[in-house]
Amino acid sequence: MKKLIAAALASTLLAGAAQAQEITEFRLGILGGENAQDRMTSNQCFADKIAEALGVEVKVFTPADYNGVMQGLLGGTIDAAWMGASSYAGTYIADPEAVEPVLVKQNLDGSIGYYSIGFARADSGVTSLEDLKGKKFGFGDPNSTSGYLIPSIEIAAAGYDMTPGAYFGDVVFTGGHEQTIVAVNNGDVDGGVTWADGQGNWEDGYNSGALRKAVDAGLVDMNELVQIWQSNIIPEGPFVIRKALPQDVKDAVTELTANLWEEDPDCAYGVAAGDAKDFIPVTHAEYESIVAARQSVSN
Repeated sequence: MKKLIAAALASTLLAGAAQAQEITEFRLGILGGENAQDRMTSNQCFADKIAEALGVEVKVFTPADYNGVMQGLLGGTIDAAWMGASSYAGTYIADPEAVEPVLVKQNLDGSIGYYSIGFARADSGVTSLEDLKGKKFGFGDPNSTSGYLIPSIEIAAAGYDMTPGAYFGDVVFTGGHEQTIVAVNNGDVDGGVTWADGQGNWEDGYNSGALRKAVDAGLVDMNELVQIWQSNIIPEGPFVIRKALPQDVKDAVTELTANLWEEDPDCAYGVAAGDAKDFIPVTHAEYESIVAARQSVSN
């Protein structure tokens, strides 16, 4: 009985401490990859739901690059964000106590993976990496998993030196997924990489990912593009929350996000960059291979 009373007192004290540590606003970071206005539009409903659940103003931040969100989470100026696996790994390497991964997008088939997709214009004559010899290749963002980390490792391992001028005529960073898609479509680069779940039809930009977002936005006609390469499967990036936040805040935001597909599928579609099944629990263990890959590149 004494143990039970002690446990009850302890939990009451903990609850009181959590309530005492109230927040006055909540700051949601949206990773780069498409223009800021589209990112705001896709996630405003999500921000509104968080504001209603927490009873505080939610500010949405759309930094120009992935590093802006990473630094915001590390510095405590951003409270939560959907991240790529590599940007999460980079944040974890910088400070393992900064954020915790809580949820991940589940694809329609129940998997939680996606792919880096290499692509070119269909009228360019490029149908494989072999056809890009001496031509211009575009990565997205240095902190992107599918737009840089994984393709830089896997394409090099396949025998194509990624040093500019070694095999490809030039290798450049476009700034993000949307920028890479537009650059290939416009002929500014001859081939590039972006992300997709690899499910559904090419003509739709697959079920979800940057290509699907570009199709939805009317930026490209997928019939004018051709896939030339695909990575091994990559774990979907997590929704992370800053560890230092009060537990009741973390729980409320996690629960709201976990229920988004059931409560508001239109809102969830924007957050997930296309069709998906659900947002399900995830832990750091899912990203240990990406942490190792990132460390191997930086060493």
